[in-house]
Amino acid sequence: MKLSEVESHMKKAIEAAQRSFNTIRTGRANASLLDRITVDYYGAETPLKQLANINTPDATTITIQPYDRSSLNMVEKAINMSDLGLTPNNDGSVIRLNIPPLTSDRRKELVKLAGKLAEEQKVSIRNIRRDAVDSVRKQEKSKEISEDEARDLLDKIQKMTDKYIAKVDELLAIKEKDITTI
Repeated sequence: MKLSEVESHMKKAIEAAQRSFNTIRTGRANASLLDRITVDYYGAETPLKQLANINTPDATTITIQPYDRSSLNMVEKAINMSDLGLTPNNDGSVIRLNIPPLTSDRRKELVKLAGKLAEEQKVSIRNIRRDAVDSVRKQEKSKEISEDEARDLLDKIQKMTDKYIAKVDELLAIKEKDITTI
């Protein structure tokens, strides 16, 4: 495994962390809150953003306007069954989600959730490191690279791992601040 491949995999883990943090509610309307929601659209699980136009007209409202008006009830049902804790208001053509201010208990829960998501990404980065280290050790064992080269590579892999884990911690700190800011 090349160092560029290792770094590419770690960058993807950072992107995944950013995406999962975006799905956590912060008290302000954000269309990415709905990224995880799928709708049972005529027997197929379809991401909501493929079925509807999603907008945030103000800081406390998200509007969802399905392209197919007949799917309105399916979208409403999917939102009700999600773990967002939001109640959709259906007016026959548009669904409105009002984002209430977060309670301090809910903020604590969301901070814990963000921490859990961050830890999952750190584990993912450590698994990438483990695979890379195994690959280097195999190359060393089969005499493809020298002991010094192997030690160099292992050192670089560890530094890269530390760098990307620090980035996850940085993203987590930003998200925690975002959640706890009233």
